[in-house]
Amino acid sequence: MKNPIIFQNIPCTLVTGFLGAGKTTVINQLLASKPNDERWALLINEFGRIGIDGALLASSQDNDLEQKNIAIREVSGGCICCTSQLPLQIAISRLLSEHHPQRLLIEPTGLAHPRELILQLSEPHWQTALKMNAVITVLSGEQWQQIKYRDHDGFQAHVRDADVLIINRYVQLDTIEKQALVEWITKLNSQVKIIWAASGLTASETTASSDSLVTDAYSSTLNDQLNQPSSIISNQRKVTISNPKKSMIGLQSPANSLATVPSSSSSTDETKAQASADSGLPYRYHEEQQDFQLAGWRLPTHYILNADDLQNWLLALPNWQRIKGVVHTSDGWMQINFNPGSLTTRTIDPQTNSRLEIILQLDNTVDTNAVDKATEKLETENGAKASSALIDWEECDRELMALVI
Repeated sequence: MKNPIIFQNIPCTLVTGFLGAGKTTVINQLLASKPNDERWALLINEFGRIGIDGALLASSQDNDLEQKNIAIREVSGGCICCTSQLPLQIAISRLLSEHHPQRLLIEPTGLAHPRELILQLSEPHWQTALKMNAVITVLSGEQWQQIKYRDHDGFQAHVRDADVLIINRYVQLDTIEKQALVEWITKLNSQVKIIWAASGLTASETTASSDSLVTDAYSSTLNDQLNQPSSIISNQRKVTISNPKKSMIGLQSPANSLATVPSSSSSTDETKAQASADSGLPYRYHEEQQDFQLAGWRLPTHYILNADDLQNWLLALPNWQRIKGVVHTSDGWMQINFNPGSLTTRTIDPQTNSRLEIILQLDNTVDTNAVDKATEKLETENGAKASSALIDWEECDRELMALVI
């Protein structure tokens, strides 16, 4: 038998942030700065079952990921932060042993509490294998403006456990609001380093000549964080060493957490598992977790959907929080990446099949002070589809299939 490979001090960075904060953009910026002679790996934890984030990242790269020495592995169908440690251990171990990366990035699902992942990575068996650098958290200024996000414990949790906070989508904030945002952050985490993303600058704050300098300065500052040690994880590791039983208790998920969500691991490569799933297309799932409903579709490549009608149908869904997909449309293969503050589509290379996933927020969290009023307002705006809690998924299936040309 071959001796097991022992990995030591591989630089590892967590990129966290609430659902729709803009983590994919930040990760793309980090990947774009990777030295050509380095091998990097990215572990993505998706909340849904379909597995799309890897395709969104891959399609944004100019060259083939293999040529750029970037390996991506996805853990779909659950939360590695809140379930047992086994899915995380398997995913990281395989990624390290198969690709031998010189740097590892981990992106947990936006619906997770990063504290659970920090507890896991503070366990003794990771303390020599991974050199944990600063936890980079992405915060959307547009989301922060809304009370339903600002007062949401899950939204706040990402700020509490951040070493570095990247604030983006803040173009609509005036000076007073920016100050209030900083004060809100400081109350949750007085030690965090705040970086304002260059993409958030307004036209009045920059000129064509200075824009490049500002962007370069931001990129340089962002990249520097990859080599900064994490005080959050370092402090937790000290607690774990001194009181291991307490840290293990922290890994036990509460009854209403994601512990009931099954987890499965898949790679962006064509795996046997995906080949088996493709044979049963079309495929659709839906489920309710925490304050959200999730639904996803995987469709055969020969299903071509009307591009305009598909976008209109998606945007008419009730109280949607995130829509993402890679879909064969009448305008060609399209990448779809929607959140309430940003609607992005782009043409991509043909895929093995179409994948679409949506996340809807349940009505009981839209307005914590007046659930009935929120429901009434949604019914007025969206008609029969007002309540995501009452959405008819079979009807959604029929509507989506009606878009097939």
